[in-house]
Amino acid sequence: MDIDFIFKIAAIGIIVAVLNQLLKRAERDEQAMMTTLAGLIVVLMMIVNQIGNLFETIKSIFGLY
Repeated sequence: MDIDFIFKIAAIGIIVAVLNQLLKRAERDEQAMMTTLAGLIVVLMMIVNQIGNLFETIKSIFGLY
């Protein structure tokens, strides 16, 4: 995992926060909630992918194939 991954997560967080504020000011609370949930799901999928890579690396290090 390199620093680019952390920057991607931070960028998604900033974009979601801005969209959330814009939608709440426009009194579209449902869309704001859906935007927040979509951002959370995207970040969680990115993290799950990295955890899968971690387990593959551990398996290859210890020869658990």
